[in-house]
This record gives sequence, structure tokens and C-alpha cells, in this order.
Amino acid sequence: MTGNRLQAGALRALAVVALVVLTGGVTAQAQVAIRVGKAQAQQFAFVPADVGVAAGIFKKHGIDLEIANFGGDARLVQAITANAIDFALGGGPTIAFEVKGAPMLAVAAMADRPRTIMMVVAKDGPVKTEDDLKGRTVSVSTTGSLTYWLAQELSRSHGWGSDGIKIAPLGTTTAQAAALKTRQVDGVVTETSTVLRLVEEGTGRILVRFGDRIPDFHVHVIFARKGFVDGNPEAVRKFLAAWFESVQYMRDHRNETIDIDMRVAEVSRSVATANYDELMPVFNKTGRFDLKALDVLARSFVEMGALPEKPDMSKLYSEAFLPKN
Repeated sequence: MTGNRLQAGALRALAVVALVVLTGGVTAQAQVAIRVGKAQAQQFAFVPADVGVAAGIFKKHGIDLEIANFGGDARLVQAITANAIDFALGGGPTIAFEVKGAPMLAVAAMADRPRTIMMVVAKDGPVKTEDDLKGRTVSVSTTGSLTYWLAQELSRSHGWGSDGIKIAPLGTTTAQAAALKTRQVDGVVTETSTVLRLVEEGTGRILVRFGDRIPDFHVHVIFARKGFVDGNPEAVRKFLAAWFESVQYMRDHRNETIDIDMRVAEVSRSVATANYDELMPVFNKTGRFDLKALDVLARSFVEMGALPEKPDMSKLYSEAFLPKN
């Protein structure tokens, strides 16, 4: 009898061990490795990726997220074309690359008004008002990027045509800030972290807030690599669910988000706080696309010379993977 009890106990113990091993194996298998790229490292609109990782939200959704940074939308598209990333966090005008054959699909409207982009000029430089920009040189990230179009749009709004302001694509925000400090450019069109840091240092002065000028827009969009969409559509849904949960976490956890932004953007607490307070309202709560905003984007493709005519935007995005609630 005693021997039978010992044998039964041993079998139960083995069963428990087997269950633990099996459960651990299932958990490990359930974690899908996903690579996401940011058009700019410091952009506050892309911080939900870092917040979601830090808060364990992507892990909760079965995602092991790897984050990479790029110097502008064109380089972001190169990465997704080369199968180096699965998702891209970029500017709205980047949708034009889909028409040119980039193997990606817009799967969520991330942010709307372009409040995340500003123009900063040298505090003691020659540009005092927008009228002083005619014939001057301003830097952007890359040709065909969101910052490129916004610089052109500013020039057109003054009646100077698309080339009334000279545009210099310089890549990373670090390179652009350095160019302003050394007076190689008269202004920089870039994300708010860099702008606010230059202002805090006493180097720069905000000249243009693009969010005040363009009401109907999708300033940032989430793209998925088409091969990834076709091969693992459920992972696309999980990624987007984790993204929007991360944005909500940011709304509910101000201090924690500011701490993460300080680390990611390498800015002071005052700059990270200003980023949070000014930019949290820009996030799209549902990820759904707006027809007026899409039409403005389509117009931007033609004005940048990226496309000869406005494309059928309905073929360039999908809302099929967005959270239902």
C-alpha cells in the first residue's frame, strides 16, 4: 500500500513538472518576435512603442518587440522594403511610397493634426518672421518626408511656390540641430523634442507650429510590411491592440510616460513634460482614417512631385486589423 502511495505521489509530481514545462513552452511559443522602426528616434508620437515595452503591454499581447530608429521616412521605407522591419512608424505622406511599389500597407492612423512638427530658427539669427524665410535654407529629414512637405506647404502658403524656401534634407535630428547651431541652415523643420531642447538651451526660437495651420491631416501613420500582413494577420491585430493600449496607458500614467520620454528622447524633464502636455491630444483614439485628411495627403503627393496625380487612397490603407472597441 505504502509503495503504491509513493508511486502515485511520484507520478503526480512528474505530472506537475510536465505541466510547468508544457505551459512554459506554450508561453515562449506564443511570443511573436516583431520588429518596428521609427522614422525619428526622438519623436514623441512614436513613444508608445517604448512605453508599451516598459509597461509589459506588448508582452501581454504575446509580442516580443524590437525597436529600431532611422533618420527619416525614406530610410524607414528602405528598411521595410529590405525586410529589416515588420512595422514602420512614419509620416502620413509616406503612404505615397506604397504607390511606388514599397511592400507595405497603412494599417492605422496614429496621430492627426501635425502638432508634433515645428520649425525652429536660430534665436539670434536673421529670421525674425515667416516673411524672412523667402530664399532661406531650412533642413528636413529626407526628400519626400512629412517635414519636406510641410516646408513646401509653408512656402506655398506665402505665395512663393514650392521652392520659395530652400530645403536641405539632412537626415537625423542630431544632424539638423548641429546644422542650425553652426549656421549651415536658417531653420529646422523637425519633431518637438529637438525643437524644445534647442529652445531650452537658448539656441533656438519656435517660428511655426504646423498643427495650427493644417486641421485635416494624418501626421503619423502605422505601416505594416505586406509579407508580414499576409503571413501573420493575427500578429498585426495584436500589435495594434497593444499600441492603442499603450497610448491609453500614457494618458493614465503621466509621470511614468514623462520618465520614459526623457530616456528615449534624451531630453530634460521640462522638455519631456512639455512634450506630454502639448502632444497627448494628437493621438488618434481609434486608428481610423478620415476622408478629408486622406484627401489632403493625396494632394501632398502631387505637390511634392512624388506622384503625377492623386491616387485612389482607398487602396493604400486598411482598417481591418484595428481593435473593434
